[in-house]
Amino acid sequence: MSKKIIAVNAGPRKGWNTDSLIMEAAKGAESAGAEVQKFDLFRLEKYTGCISCFGCKREKNKSHCICRDGLTPVLDAIRESDGLIIGSPNYLSEMTASFRALYERLIFQHLTYNVEKPCCNEHPIPVLLIMTSNAPDNMYMGLVQNYQQVLSRFVGPTEIFVSGDTLQLKDYGKTDWPWTLFNPESKKLRHETVFPQHLKQVFDMGAALVRKEVGI
Repeated sequence: MSKKIIAVNAGPRKGWNTDSLIMEAAKGAESAGAEVQKFDLFRLEKYTGCISCFGCKREKNKSHCICRDGLTPVLDAIRESDGLIIGSPNYLSEMTASFRALYERLIFQHLTYNVEKPCCNEHPIPVLLIMTSNAPDNMYMGLVQNYQQVLSRFVGPTEIFVSGDTLQLKDYGKTDWPWTLFNPESKKLRHETVFPQHLKQVFDMGAALVRKEVGI
């Protein structure tokens, strides 16, 4: 039976940097024989982050967020999957609010507040976390590494990939205010030369995700 990988886009722009990297990682997973199901968080029904109801702290709901909304199908799919690819652009030095909503719900359902066994997730899966940013590749590495640490602890072993200095617009000259912080020609050149290399890297990481075996 083929493995099932869940791909989640926590960015709003279909076909742009984050979505392109996620889709390429998903293609890599498919090349390794996996079935991929994709969710776009900006296109789901209404949802929120964790509402602190503590329903997931009851034995009968262990590792299950009981809040029912647009994120429920995503959480259910991840719970039954063999791996997770998730990506977000960097907004104001953080992941998107949509990413945070899923992240809160995904992590908190596995958190026990128990010293002896802090995590009750009995089905750890490998994770590939992707972040895009118009800043240099290494500027927010600490942020991504913090997410990597928590995801590794409560979801499964997590690899990270950051694609920085990304192209945000096809034509920077069409903005009402001149974006003098950026060099449009340099941005375009990097998108044409470096970004394809990033696509190849996440393709390989998506394939590797399928081959990774995770034990409890």
